[in-house]
Amino acid sequence: MAKSLVFVVLTLVIGIVQSANAEVPAIFILGDSTADVGTNNYLPGSTIRANFPHNGVDFPFQRATGRFSNGFNTADILAKLISGFKRSPPSFLSLNGTSAIKKPSFRGINFASAGCGLLDTTGQTTTTLRRLFSWTQQKNVVPMGEQVYQFSTVYNDLLAIKGPAEREKFLAKSLFFISIGSNDIIGNYHSNNSIPKEQFIPGLVRVYEKYLRSLISLGARKFGIASVPPVGCCPSQRLYTGTGDCLEELNVQARAFFSTLDSLMCNLSSEFKDIKYALGNTVEMTINVIDNPQRFNFTEVKAACCGNGTLNAEGFCTPTANLCSNRHQYLFWDLFHPTQSASKLAAFTLYGGEPRFVSPINFYQLAQA
Repeated sequence: MAKSLVFVVLTLVIGIVQSANAEVPAIFILGDSTADVGTNNYLPGSTIRANFPHNGVDFPFQRATGRFSNGFNTADILAKLISGFKRSPPSFLSLNGTSAIKKPSFRGINFASAGCGLLDTTGQTTTTLRRLFSWTQQKNVVPMGEQVYQFSTVYNDLLAIKGPAEREKFLAKSLFFISIGSNDIIGNYHSNNSIPKEQFIPGLVRVYEKYLRSLISLGARKFGIASVPPVGCCPSQRLYTGTGDCLEELNVQARAFFSTLDSLMCNLSSEFKDIKYALGNTVEMTINVIDNPQRFNFTEVKAACCGNGTLNAEGFCTPTANLCSNRHQYLFWDLFHPTQSASKLAAFTLYGGEPRFVSPINFYQLAQA
């Protein structure tokens, strides 16, 4: 019965994709590794990369593109649902200046960078990652502030190409998908000088607000946002409990982040009457799967598919790491990231889900707005 229900829901969602495509001329993606499609490949000094096996084992031609996944990630699948793409738009750093924007086929850009955060320091000195990466003085990630700056250069290019009126119309109909915040929360929690969550979460969302206001000033009007998931349930964080259970303090912070972000988006939409948004409660989405794995055809929701040691969570996915064969039944690909199957479920839930998981509207309704 559960399998039949999931099939019916997916069929209904697929059936409305065509009507959504015409409403969204482009999709712009900002965030971290949950949405990155290879940005860090273009940072010579970055050690936070996934452009090697076993990553990409289920991607077309088994290519390791830089996605922290066995295949596609949530940004890819949302881009397909919303804009009719085969996958996410290309990384900003992979493009050749304004030539890509001038093409009639231009439908957006992906700015997301694995390991980054809302804070400029996140991903550059995160203590959680010290034992996994060798350090360098060169740039490790592209933080959110720099991603917004990169979009501002695209904004200026669009003016030269389309003129002010057409640019405004184009961007107002485009969708801005943002998924960020996890690395900030994990990094602060494990820091030797961590800030109490009562101060840290509100401060972090104030930084988020600054960047959202910048995007609004640059013409963004439709925001599809995935909040921070229950990062305490990642295989890497389960190691800290000694029992394999979720590290609940991190999940408490993820819930606080969602609540604070929810209030912010409500306030912004009241201040800017033409703003539309859909906010995904990825804590509820993920916990629902962890509590009911069989309903979604998962058999393993604690351990990583690819890695080493306890829960396959004591090292990243590398060519010499252990690799599970039943990847479609695993919730986690590596010690932090979801499998393609989990990413697909998340994307479909954001796109057509009920208010418990995405509100005040879902991503399909946002595309139509």
